[in-house]
Amino acid sequence: MQAIVPEEMPDALKKSMDRNGVRPELRQEILRLAEFHTYPAPGVLIGAFMVDFAMELLGVKKGIKLYGVCETPKCLPDALQVLAHITIGNNRLRIVPIGKFAITMNMPSETATADAVRVYVDLEKLKKYPTIGIWYANSPSFDKKTMKGQLFDEIFQAGRNILSFERVRIAVKRKEKWSSVTCSCCGETIPDYLMEGDRCGACGSLKYFERI
Repeated sequence: MQAIVPEEMPDALKKSMDRNGVRPELRQEILRLAEFHTYPAPGVLIGAFMVDFAMELLGVKKGIKLYGVCETPKCLPDALQVLAHITIGNNRLRIVPIGKFAITMNMPSETATADAVRVYVDLEKLKKYPTIGIWYANSPSFDKKTMKGQLFDEIFQAGRNILSFERVRIAVKRKEKWSSVTCSCCGETIPDYLMEGDRCGACGSLKYFERI
């Protein structure tokens, strides 16, 4: 099934990247990312620069196995998934809903910790880019209908210039050995470490549906 891509994505987005000198290889990644996300949300555009920056800081190229932590569930996880192949499904992406626009990336480690790099939007640097600033602050003065093109331009003008980074160390979580057990309530099987007493989460604290 073909992704639904808004009209402004292939036209205004490409023109904005042309005007602001986004390098060709990153342009293609941004277009792929916008299509994956289904539209060119400002958060995913900034996220592309964040992931690209983090990979350079780690000294790695595309295709290297990487792990990531994302500090918001909004937009930014998609940049990690598309540009670095750090996904929920391959169990290399962890989302910590802190509410900060930041990512941490690291290479595999055989020890209990890993040296990593954390990239984040720097509020001090953001002052040079007023349109991004009012969008980022969720200000009512940002008018999506009239300011979208200006926001695109500022994001591509800024690139990495609104980002800062720090070297950090993170704990490495090892794969757990598990056994399949049966829920006494629904009769379905799950890994033993996900049980809540004698029942699964869907019959307990994580219940989210009623059968009809």
